[in-house]
Amino acid sequence: MLPVVLNLETVNLTNEQFYRLCQVNRDLQLERTAKGELVIMPPVGGRSGNREADLISLLWLWNRQTGLGKVFSSSTIFKLPNGGDRAPDAAWVNSDRWENLTLKEQEGFPPICPDFAIELRSRTDSLQPLQEKMQEYIKSGLRLGWLINPQDEQAEIYHPDRAVEVVRFPVILSGENVLPGFTLNLPL
Repeated sequence: MLPVVLNLETVNLTNEQFYRLCQVNRDLQLERTAKGELVIMPPVGGRSGNREADLISLLWLWNRQTGLGKVFSSSTIFKLPNGGDRAPDAAWVNSDRWENLTLKEQEGFPPICPDFAIELRSRTDSLQPLQEKMQEYIKSGLRLGWLINPQDEQAEIYHPDRAVEVVRFPVILSGENVLPGFTLNLPL
């Protein structure tokens, strides 16, 4: 099942209207691109859901040991500075940046780009929209991102002001200076 993309470019949905739309349609995974498209994401299958849970668990465990930030699941929508409202499969925000948000901002769609994000390509995902989503994060301030692509047995590593690096499985990804000491062995 592929995502459904609705062009809302001329509708000009306000942030509050998008938030309310998500609240009254809690069973749908909704995102909004910086171009004004509404993306309705299908649920993932068992293998992808298990891989996503593994990624979040490993990130959470590292963060629990370091106490450097906050970890978020794929249910969290971030209000990106470029106008998109996106939900990475796993995300992390540095504590200092998170604590600078008000309680109201933390409880809604946080108006912040994660410092680190992972997108996991599921069997039915097309690669190009995920690559575009990763570029949207980079343009919004993402410091490190991984697009994990089990179908092609590779991962794409995203940094600001650098070309995307593609690495083949098996590989150990490093959290570099963004997530010091965090590593991920692929394949999962």
